[in-house]
Amino acid sequence: MAEQVRILNGNTFVVSDERGDIEASRTDPSGLFAWDTRFLSTWVLTVDGQRLGTLSVDDLQYFETRFFLAPGGGTVYIDAQLSVMRQRTVTDGFKERLAVLNHGEKAVDLTIRMEAGSDFSDLFDVKNNEGKKGELYHSVEKDRLVYGYRRDTFHRATEITSEPRAKMDKHGLTYKIRVEPQQPWTCELHVTPILIGRDGRRTRLGGPKAAEDMGDDLDRWLESAPKLECEWGPLRQTYRRSLIDLAALRFSPLTSAGRSLPAAGLPWFMTMFGRDSIFTSLQSLPFVPELAATTLRELAARQGSRFDDFRDEDPGRILHEIRYGESAAFQEQPHSPYYGNADATALFVVLLDEYERWTGDRALVRELELEARAALRWVDEYADLLGNGYVWYQRRNEKSGLENQCWKDSWDSISYRDGSLPGFPRATCELQGYAYDARMRGARLARLVWKDPDYANKLEKQAADLKRRFNRDYWVADGEYYALALDAEGKQVDVLTSNIGHLLWSGIVPQSRARAVARHLMGPRLFSGWGVRTLAVGEKRYNPIGYHVGTVWPFDCSFIAWGLRRYGFKKEAAQIAAGILDAAEYFDGRLPEAFGGYPREATKYPVQYPTACSPQAWSTGAPLLLLRTMLGLQPLEDSLVVDAALPLGIGQIELLGIPGRWGRVDAFGRGLLHTDRQGRMRPELGTGAKRRARSGVAA
Repeated sequence: MAEQVRILNGNTFVVSDERGDIEASRTDPSGLFAWDTRFLSTWVLTVDGQRLGTLSVDDLQYFETRFFLAPGGGTVYIDAQLSVMRQRTVTDGFKERLAVLNHGEKAVDLTIRMEAGSDFSDLFDVKNNEGKKGELYHSVEKDRLVYGYRRDTFHRATEITSEPRAKMDKHGLTYKIRVEPQQPWTCELHVTPILIGRDGRRTRLGGPKAAEDMGDDLDRWLESAPKLECEWGPLRQTYRRSLIDLAALRFSPLTSAGRSLPAAGLPWFMTMFGRDSIFTSLQSLPFVPELAATTLRELAARQGSRFDDFRDEDPGRILHEIRYGESAAFQEQPHSPYYGNADATALFVVLLDEYERWTGDRALVRELELEARAALRWVDEYADLLGNGYVWYQRRNEKSGLENQCWKDSWDSISYRDGSLPGFPRATCELQGYAYDARMRGARLARLVWKDPDYANKLEKQAADLKRRFNRDYWVADGEYYALALDAEGKQVDVLTSNIGHLLWSGIVPQSRARAVARHLMGPRLFSGWGVRTLAVGEKRYNPIGYHVGTVWPFDCSFIAWGLRRYGFKKEAAQIAAGILDAAEYFDGRLPEAFGGYPREATKYPVQYPTACSPQAWSTGAPLLLLRTMLGLQPLEDSLVVDAALPLGIGQIELLGIPGRWGRVDAFGRGLLHTDRQGRMRPELGTGAKRRARSGVAA
């Protein structure tokens, strides 16, 4: 499969081949997309009827790229006297500057043709290979080519303009040009997505900023983030790539007054996701805390308020996903919004508390008190489907709702040791950890900010009871680990998975059992040398390239490492960080959604998962959380504690200007743990750095 070139700005993005051409099929996620609709499905450049070959592609910015082309293909060009440059920028849709360069001694007459077209596929149409139900139309106007689609009140259009003007027909644009020797011919094309309202009013879909403004915005974004100084060059590259990709994935809902939260990932998930946006906000808190504030406000504004079986909605429940395309508008799928997850509601409270710990922003905690209480009520009442004090899930929308409503949401991710699948409802282990953590954090906020000690006491009592019962019912005694889930009869779904690392992060594991959990996480069945597998080697459904049954997910590993640090396993956390950051080097600093779970000694590089999203928000956030974990950054009242434990191969790290309630402070660390290139620990240890920063000055 040819390499795809992707550029994006918020939830507007363009996916093309290496020539810059777009030839989308019904199941191919290439084209110009905005707000879940494909506004351009054909965009093919020819010179004298001939396709062009690629010389190089310059990745200028996340929103801009440049293609260098020449007529012909392979290594011998039909006309080496001619070259073509296409520079494309995502703004409100995209603009494309086309330059044809004549390197010869004589003028040449050329026919430049841009084939164009739009199928207006909903993103879900592309995923599910669905056809259109409305009317496609086109019009050739005086100065523009317009493609349109209408279905009842759903009306979208694509406008294409050119300077200089071209001869336009329903299939594209044609230029008859003469290019003088050693001279360029240039033109600029604009492709603009349009929403047409019932009253005929036309609204551009996409950001209005010019490329220069977006470049300035990116510079400000990078300048405001902490500065990383380290001796290991690949980490600097990965850190910068993470910050840039986070900037690229910023999504501004219509209600956010221009403020941004993380969209989940390109190409399928360029929208607000409850779970993904929360996890990414947690990962990035020490670097760009404003993402967390917008995530909290926007999720609170859309919190469930009623019982709706089609959307799996309950009062207090935090949404799973929201969509804006045709299929959502006509309720052909429930994402308007859809609430089918069992974890984002508890995680909402976790993020609210962690955000306050970092920023000291109690005003937001007071602003969202009712929403936080409603979320805790959902965990206590509506999530307990069997009335036994656990968080369960079972979809009520049997036709189009999600079966698995935990983060491992693929069909075969929850299984017994023999490979069979449990029935519903299901209560996965990490959901109970999140519920425990949410109650403990909610109690802190109730006592400190809401001034309600009785409610705090109630939440702490509930948390203690949950922890006691959980450690009785989920502990697999013969293996000394926690079951993946309970089934409806209370039987353990007893496979060994990476989920046990999330239990360390949540704090529901007693100290007496933490070492056994850590031993499993770092043992050969789960730890590949690159990271922790989602399912252990030896389990019936284990597959090193199975989506949730053996791959390594960088996001998953970052929270596992954070959990290991919580229980004092510094060396083990550093070992996971070393593996994931080593893997990032092979992906040019951009970690994918997932990669193969093959043993590190069996491969010289991490094996790509074939359909992973990239960039993907919580993979982009993983290096940031791993930096926090390696440096041991922990807010303590108005101070930032630094307790570094780094792989020796990374050398010294300095993270300068960390924002928080303490102002801006610096953190330093030097290698504590030595690992070899296979990710194995060596016995020699250095000394860690421990510093405390107060009032903006490192003490």
